[in-house]
Order: sequence, then structure tokens, then C-alpha cells
Amino acid sequence: MEAADHLRDTALMPPAEAPTPLPDDLLLSEAAETGRASQALARLGPAIDAFHAAHASGPFVAYERPVDAVTAGPVPEAGIGLDAMVDELGALVAEGSRIGAPGFVGFITTGASTGGAIGETAMAFAGGQRYTIHAFNRLEHDSLRWLAQLCGLPDGVTGVYSSGGSTANLVGLGSARQSAFERLGFNVAEDGAPAGLRGRVYASELAHRTVHRAAAVLGLGRQAVRAIPVDGDGRIRLDQLEAALAADAREGIVPIATVAIAGTTDTGSVDDIAGVAAIATRFGSWLHVDGAYGLIGNASPRLAPLYAGLELADSWIVDPHKWLATGVGVAATFVRDEGVLTRAFAEGDAAYLEGTFTPHDAPAVSQFDRMNGRWADQSLELSAPPRGVMVWAVLREIGRAGVIARVDRHVAYARRVADRAMANPRLELLMEPQLSVVCLRYRAPAGTDGDSLNSRILERLRRETGQVPSSTVVAGRFAIRPCYINPRTTLADVDALVDAVIRFGDELTGVGAGGPG
Repeated sequence: MEAADHLRDTALMPPAEAPTPLPDDLLLSEAAETGRASQALARLGPAIDAFHAAHASGPFVAYERPVDAVTAGPVPEAGIGLDAMVDELGALVAEGSRIGAPGFVGFITTGASTGGAIGETAMAFAGGQRYTIHAFNRLEHDSLRWLAQLCGLPDGVTGVYSSGGSTANLVGLGSARQSAFERLGFNVAEDGAPAGLRGRVYASELAHRTVHRAAAVLGLGRQAVRAIPVDGDGRIRLDQLEAALAADAREGIVPIATVAIAGTTDTGSVDDIAGVAAIATRFGSWLHVDGAYGLIGNASPRLAPLYAGLELADSWIVDPHKWLATGVGVAATFVRDEGVLTRAFAEGDAAYLEGTFTPHDAPAVSQFDRMNGRWADQSLELSAPPRGVMVWAVLREIGRAGVIARVDRHVAYARRVADRAMANPRLELLMEPQLSVVCLRYRAPAGTDGDSLNSRILERLRRETGQVPSSTVVAGRFAIRPCYINPRTTLADVDALVDAVIRFGDELTGVGAGGPG
């Protein structure tokens, strides 16, 4: 359009109207309280302390649905205000999750220590997004570096936080897929997987199902995960792994990744990482270490020999919300090659971000002159909280020495259970513990279904005591499976669990109470 035409058309436009006035009710103040944080926390604090005191021991009583009283019916038409809401919340705390109670040793999860929870609280108020130039962004960077050092990873690895092991494994294996196809001349993140090529992921039969889910999401399919048998200690069999890779190589199947597990969910077994690395290298496969549970164990000098070869991997994951007790929702993926990680997950151009930030060769003046982290292009999330503050808070509070002491104590707890099981003729130890998971069962008398018996013992443990392990299957046999990562668990809790297994087994089978315990 010529300039004269533009001026003529503009002159013909009617004059701009005055802004429409807003209704009075829209000019009222915000209903939500945005201050008074210290008063609200002080009001809630006694309820949290009372919760921990009340549930330090004793049976895990049935949930009585206290929420019904405050959630029944439709969405509230009018709010009750901050103080009344906090009081209701305090009442609900009393019936909250007891996963953090000392006797809960099921699954691989636990409640936050006070430091982790305080870190999360501070972040909720002052952290916001993990991006731009602020203190919690700095903690995101620093805590990733600390965590890599704690776990004994090589210098220079790139880390990114996510919500848990599911996403962390997906990020690591997504990087592996990108690398595998790049070596063949394909940019799979940009163009999709090439037709006619199949990819494979190799992992032991004890691999967590998040590995299979990652394969599904990445378009490889769950069936692309080749389950490799384990030996009597729950470690991947190297001969079977090598045979599987060799057979697939003859078929032209692309070796996307080989997974070494640093602490299996079922038994706590640590694969021979150096042995797995040697085979993966021979066949040109990315080596991924799933250390969601057990990678923290490498901080302990006593356990470090189990992790030999860890530094040879291409990617690693670890969940601080497990053994570090940061509070649920914190996992980390570390990758040796930052470039392949970024190419695998780059978000691409975003118009609303273009021109927002100051060029990197110019000094930053505003807090918003830098994104200050490439995590949006290195994971699945753009918006994300600075989860690293929880890791920072725990490590700043207790340091490396405190982590090592916790790990060694929990491994000793598993050893205690194992020793008692071997010493008592009415108990069976199903596998020697390597980390803090131990698998045992009550020895069923002749003619008794041992699996059914031990399932009933587990049910009574949950219902009648404060000791709550979970279960698994070891060599086809039902196992009672405590996992010690809870910072509140004591030696008394450990012995109480074994005592209760013996007591319930005796009662259910009619065996006398005598004999060693």
C-alpha cells in the first residue's frame, strides 16, 4: 500500500471510542491472600508436628475419608478465607499419607525430611519458574553440579531436573535414540524415525517398567525392550546380553541403548556396570544407567566397588526424592553429550520469546535479561519449578557426610534383616542384599502354600503394626520386601518388622513360639 493511500484510509476511519468502563464488581480487591505467609505457616505448623508425633509408631489405621466433610457438594460459591482454610487443612493433615512414618519401608518412596520440605516451601513463595536470573535459578545449577559430584559422575556432564524416574528415563533414552539414528545419518527428532529400521533397548528382566514406557513414547514400542535374564544375585547376565546384541546385529536392528541398573526396584541389585559398558561399546550402543533408587549409594566408599564402570556411561538418572528424602517430585537426568540432549528435545522457535532477552554479549541489568538455563530444550517441560532447591536444602543441611551415614545405616538395616532371617529356622532369605532392599519370607511348613501364607503375613503387617514393607517375587517365590531409605526409620523398627513376621507366621501355622528369633 502506498503511503498516500494509507493516510487517506486512516483519515476516513472513525475516531477511537473511549475505553468501556469496567463494572464496579470487577474493581474489587483480589479474593486470595497474597501475603501473611508467616502467620499461615505458623498456624499450620502445630498440625504437622502433631501428625509426625502421632504416627511415629503404631498400626496404619484405615483411612476414614475426613475430606468428605469439606469437599462434599459443588464448588464453593464463596470462600471461607485464609485462616479458616488453613484450620481445615490442619485437620486434614492428621489423616494424611503416612508414607514418611518410621515403619513405612514399602516401595521406594518416603516423606520429605524437614529441610527438603522447607526448601520446597521457600521455592513456592519465592522461586517461581526455574528460569531467569534469581537465587533459585542459581540453586538449580549448583544443586545439579553437587548431585553429579555426590553420585560420582564425570566432570562436565549436563543435568536437568524432572518430576520423577519416568520422565528422567524418557529423557535419557530419548537422547540415546537421537544419537543412534544420527550415527546412521538421520535426525529423528526433526524428521521422525526412518522407515524400515527397527531399534532395540536392552535391559535386565528386573528393569523398571518406566524403561518400557519410554520405549513406547519414543515410538520404539514396548516390545523393543529386550529383557535379559539375571543371575542368582539379580544382576544382568553378560553372556545373555552379548548374545542378544549379536543376534540383533545380524538382523540389522539398531542398538538404541543398553541399560545398566544401579539398584533394581525388586531386589536392590546393582548390575556389573563395567561389564555392561564393555559389551555396549563393542556393539556401538549408548549406555544408560538407571540409578533412580541406587545411584546415591555410590557416595558411600563402602559401596563404591559395586558401581565400578559408572563413569563409562552416556547417561544416568537418579531420584533425589528417594534416598535424599527431598519430597516427591524430584528426579535428575545427566547426559555426557549436551548437544545430542538438546537436539533430541529442543522446543524450537517461540515467537513470544524472540527478542525478549538481551544478547549474551551484553551485560544483564534486569533479572529478566537471561533465561539462564537451557532446560526448556533439554527435557519435556518448559514451565517448571526450580526443584533443585530441595536437593540444595538437603545437601546444605547434612552434607556428603550425612548422606553417606544415611546410606550406610540403611544398608546395615537390610543386612540386619538378612542376618536374622538366616539365623532363624522359620525364616528364609531369598537373596543376599546388595543395597538397602532385602527379600525374606516365613518358611512354610510342608503341605502349606508358602506364597499364600506370606501374602497373609504381609496383610497383617499392614493392618496390625506400624511396619509396612511391600512385596515382590524372587525366583518365582513371593517375598516380603522392606526397602530402607526412610530417614525416620530406626533399628527398633527393623527388629519390630522381623519379630512381627515371625509372630504372624507362627500364629497362622500354629508353630510354637520357641526357638531363636
